[in-house]
Amino acid sequence: MSGSPNREVRFEKAARAIANSVIRNRPISEGGSGCPVIVEGPRDEDALRELGFTGPVEKVNRGWDRSTLIAYLHSTYCLGNVPDDGPPVILLMDWDRTGGKLQSSIRDRMMAMDSKVDESLRKALLRSMKPEGRTVESLIPHAHALGPIIQQCISELD
Repeated sequence: MSGSPNREVRFEKAARAIANSVIRNRPISEGGSGCPVIVEGPRDEDALRELGFTGPVEKVNRGWDRSTLIAYLHSTYCLGNVPDDGPPVILLMDWDRTGGKLQSSIRDRMMAMDSKVDESLRKALLRSMKPEGRTVESLIPHAHALGPIIQQCISELD
């Protein structure tokens, strides 16, 4: 049982950050902002769906070069107004070294086009979920534990 309270606190922090992003990601018709989450690949999208994300999820690894991806994200999501006035995209790369480099590269290119990115989810998960894994897909085995906490946070925020 040693470490349980620490794990509970960490999961609470992770769930709160996930809940905020789930709400931002919801389609506008469901009361969200339709803000896409940008992840590395299909297994990352699977993890987000397991955690309750229902809105757009865009994958970096789709066979496009980085410039084409940035141009697509900018033209698709960054030219209009976001209903909640937040950054138009949520950037969530893995919290390992490769993911950190990818996160920085995409963030810098988006910001060069005057498009802000929401990095709060990645920062929260990096701090709270590192013992459980260093990738978005490593959240899948913890979805059953995180799910009820996420739902409670969403009901408090809605």
